[in-house]
Amino acid sequence: MMARLRGMRFTRQLLLLQIGLVTLIVGIGFGLVAWLLDQSLEHQYEQRALNVARTVAAEQHLGDLVRDGDQPAVQQIAIAASRATGALFVVVTDARGIRLAHPTPDQIGKPVSTDPSGALSGQEVVNIERGTLGLSARGKVPVRDTSGAIVGEVSVGFDAADIRHALLDLIGATAPFAVGALALGVAGSTWLSRVLKRRTFGLEPADLADLVREREAVLHGVGEGVLAVDTDRRVTMCNDEAIRLLGRPIHAGTPLDDLQLPPRLRSVLDGDRADNILTVAGDRVLVANHRPVHRDGRDLGSVLTLRDRTDLEQLTSELDAVRSMTGALRAQRHEFANRMHTVLGLLQADAHADALEYLRSVTQFQEADAISESPAVRSATIRSFMAAKTARATELGVTLKLSEASWVQQRLVAPVEVVTVLGNLVDNALDAAHVSTRRPGGVEVDLLSDGTRLVISVANTGDGVSPEQTEAIFVEGISTRGTDRGLGLAIARQTARGLGGDITLANPGCDGSETVFVAQLPDVLEEAGA
Repeated sequence: MMARLRGMRFTRQLLLLQIGLVTLIVGIGFGLVAWLLDQSLEHQYEQRALNVARTVAAEQHLGDLVRDGDQPAVQQIAIAASRATGALFVVVTDARGIRLAHPTPDQIGKPVSTDPSGALSGQEVVNIERGTLGLSARGKVPVRDTSGAIVGEVSVGFDAADIRHALLDLIGATAPFAVGALALGVAGSTWLSRVLKRRTFGLEPADLADLVREREAVLHGVGEGVLAVDTDRRVTMCNDEAIRLLGRPIHAGTPLDDLQLPPRLRSVLDGDRADNILTVAGDRVLVANHRPVHRDGRDLGSVLTLRDRTDLEQLTSELDAVRSMTGALRAQRHEFANRMHTVLGLLQADAHADALEYLRSVTQFQEADAISESPAVRSATIRSFMAAKTARATELGVTLKLSEASWVQQRLVAPVEVVTVLGNLVDNALDAAHVSTRRPGGVEVDLLSDGTRLVISVANTGDGVSPEQTEAIFVEGISTRGTDRGLGLAIARQTARGLGGDITLANPGCDGSETVFVAQLPDVLEEAGA
């Protein structure tokens, strides 16, 4: 039997258990009701017998007739009362317990079969006893003569079979309700089992336990952040990596709107499937993927996965800077070779004066040379980076220069962060100056040291930033130059804030003046004199 139960599906076991439990409860309840009805009927019949006995005992002159021993008159009164009330018997005795009236004439003159002492002592007695006529509910009261003296008793009984018949009638009337309750309980148990099966997708408890263990192992073993949301836009699950990447505690049951996620992540979760979406959360650059989850045509919510791309973005920025510098050096080498060939040709033609004049014109320092050899900036990383950006500025038709007020005589202790901030600010400025209608387009970079703090100011001749976008441009996905942009300033600000600094828009430039961004980067320079 137990083996068969173990081989049975859990939902069926649960259904059988529920049906058995409902049947047991209904059975116990029905039995309790039957017992209460039985007790109530016995009490009613006892009180009925007592009331009849009181009525007979109160019959006029009965007490005097019992005292005088007028048996025929007493028997007549008892028979009349028995017929009128439907009692099994009405027995009257004298003060010694000798019957003066009885349904069976042979019993007259004999002592009663039950104890008459209670009634003869002046008490009223009710009970269920067995006598010469069988089991009955009895009521006994004393009989008094006109002087008030107790001269006998009246005992009235109703057949116990009448009680059983009345009980069976009541049980028969109650049984349909018990059967209905049982049927309702079985139907409810069946419905509950089906709901449970549907909610658990027909999986057994062992399968569910395995799934939970596997889920925990997978969620906390993968290197990606995982965030699951149900159809009510509430978090159902979030692993430790997602909490680390998003930089905030996330608990199951939290509404999605309360998480304060970056705008691009919110738009991803509001949409359908999304692949490899770049976003910024805190000081991290993340790659997000979004997948809706469906099963058997039902929408179960969605899952968001996050990968950390911060280090990769920083390496990409460095690589872009190296490529820019390499391109600039290649262009300078090519230009230098052309100049040497020109000088050689002029010398071979004995045009010494022209060669001298040509050398004088080409030795006027161009902007890239001036930046790469500027004594105002000691850091070779910044000088090389700025020289490389000068080459790109030339390609865009924009002038890039280092301000005469720049002065940084310490080396960098955080070159990656500085290049990330400076590079994004300069790239943003070059793009703004390039697409602007103002000519000539130009970008001016001002670098100042304040102890170990580096202050970067980048001005451009672009069209400026509208007042409603002065803060929005620092939010990922927001750009004044079209879609699929808007990460540069967001990354730059997050990097600056990660250092304990910030980037602000000092002048929006909407009135025809230059647009100016200022970055404060603390503790990125070595101590003075080190």
